[in-house]
Amino acid sequence: MITSVLRYVLALYFCMGIAHGAYFSQFSMRAPDHDPCHDHTGRPVRCVPEFINAAFGKPVIASDTCGTNRPDKYCTVKEGPDGIIREQCDTCDARNHFQSHPASLLTDLNSIGNMTCWVSTPSLSPQNVSLTLSLGKKFELTYVSMHFCSRLPDSMALYKSADFGKTWTPFQFYSSECRRIFGRDPDVSITKSNEQEAVCTASHIMGPGGNRVAFPFLENRPSAQNFENSPVLQDWVTATDIKVVFSRLSPDQAELYGLSNDVNSYGNETDDEVKQRYFYSMGELAVGGRCKCNGHASRCIFDKMGRYTCDCKHNTAGTECEMCKPFHYDRPWGRATANSANSCVACNCNQHAKRCRFDAELFRLSGNRSGGVCLNCRHNTAGRNCHLCKPGFVRDTSLPMTHRKACKSCGCHPVGSLGKSCNQSSGQCVCKPGVTGTTCNRCAKGYQQSRSTVTPCIKIPTKADFIGSSHSEEQDQCSKCRIVPKRLNQKKFCKRDHAVQMVVVSREMVDGWAKYKIVVESVFKRGTENMQRGETSLWISPQGVICKCPKLRVGRRYLLLGKNDSDHERDGLMVNPQTVLVEWEDDIMDKVLRFSKKDKLGQCPEITSHRY
Repeated sequence: MITSVLRYVLALYFCMGIAHGAYFSQFSMRAPDHDPCHDHTGRPVRCVPEFINAAFGKPVIASDTCGTNRPDKYCTVKEGPDGIIREQCDTCDARNHFQSHPASLLTDLNSIGNMTCWVSTPSLSPQNVSLTLSLGKKFELTYVSMHFCSRLPDSMALYKSADFGKTWTPFQFYSSECRRIFGRDPDVSITKSNEQEAVCTASHIMGPGGNRVAFPFLENRPSAQNFENSPVLQDWVTATDIKVVFSRLSPDQAELYGLSNDVNSYGNETDDEVKQRYFYSMGELAVGGRCKCNGHASRCIFDKMGRYTCDCKHNTAGTECEMCKPFHYDRPWGRATANSANSCVACNCNQHAKRCRFDAELFRLSGNRSGGVCLNCRHNTAGRNCHLCKPGFVRDTSLPMTHRKACKSCGCHPVGSLGKSCNQSSGQCVCKPGVTGTTCNRCAKGYQQSRSTVTPCIKIPTKADFIGSSHSEEQDQCSKCRIVPKRLNQKKFCKRDHAVQMVVVSREMVDGWAKYKIVVESVFKRGTENMQRGETSLWISPQGVICKCPKLRVGRRYLLLGKNDSDHERDGLMVNPQTVLVEWEDDIMDKVLRFSKKDKLGQCPEITSHRY
């Protein structure tokens, strides 16, 4: 059933004679005094452009126009002031402005008293003459109105296109013989199952509209009262182009002129004289509707490219506000309704991303609250909301998550850690066995540093590691360290191959061995030619480290007496059971010089035992 508002608009349109379209000019181009898309509190609400004549000033293409190739004569029958019907003939010539009748006259400014008409070429059988109107963008139409300058056509069809003329859909057929002309039953009832079906009717001939035919899109459509929740009807009223196809003139036109149905018995009239009465003529083509903006705009404007488009609000975009504008994909796009504006919502990326996408599954799992997924998170962030730090970085809790330096590097040691990642809460790196520290930068208690990059920290051997050893001497050495004697004598000096004064510079652990960096300051007895002053290494075995035999201190000076050991493969000097180490004192110099002099003169005492 046609709505009361539509009835009022049509009645006003017809009765007041506003067929010229002045009232329906592009009012929607004006900027509104206030924003109709938001209420007084700033809350988004549904808004629609003003109701206009969408056809006003738009181009119309006719498949046939009189006088295009040569002047054509056409005749009409009009009733004179005396009540006598007389025939009046005129000439149609496209080269003469006052005699041309182009299709552009259909959408110009018209009035009842001065109707400018389009006229087709007169023909004995004028069929399949069409008028095509382009609206420029999608509109939601309320009606199509046609005002004819001569008698109404008996049969014609109305088509609409929603894709700028690529495909066409019929929305109404008019004929006194629907079955014969269009192959359709007349006046078929419309139900919810066929709301998008075109109906054929002869109501235009029998109705009180005179020379005007109006088609209301929603008349007798069951879902019209619930239009905003009916995608079927929303699609039904959407159009970018309108086409009118004329199939035949009124069947009683021959009787009107006193002609028989036999085209060969025209009396004294020739074919040219008869065909001058057979043509289509329309004075106005009006299309009432609103610019289609899906409830997200209150007007349509021309964009920078000169295209007619919606002035979109509610964070929407597109010529019909049919999508969310970039970065506003946290919720799916929806047409605005009376209950909800369905505004598009910006993705929450904590200011670390400029692009995002919508994920329907995430939106469902969130209880239809949020479905945005941020893309290409910057500033070392990660996650669907750029709310996490990417691997190798940890959250700096002193800064807000929106800060560009909210994520700082974990700083994991390249040797001591198993990777660059760390715990997002504590910043603790994943350490290798025996390594500790937040950044894995030191050996744990009970471990010592090695030279290996695979196992940088190895466990320090303990006394328990040597229990059960077959070397009884090794088990006893921890009780008494013979390497550091209580007194130094000539026998000890003579028995050793070399004697040097050294200073301990540094200490490090290598595979359980203690490696001391020493500087030889004086050589009192040279066991080999390689024994000379300068920097070298001094090695102590793992057992010596455990038993602290000998116990050397960095920065102290010592007298080292030792035996040449060609078995070990390490560079420098080796502490073994035959080594003697004495901490250097001032009065020890005279004693060492005296021992050295006797050793050189061969005055060493006879050695009778190997234990000392």
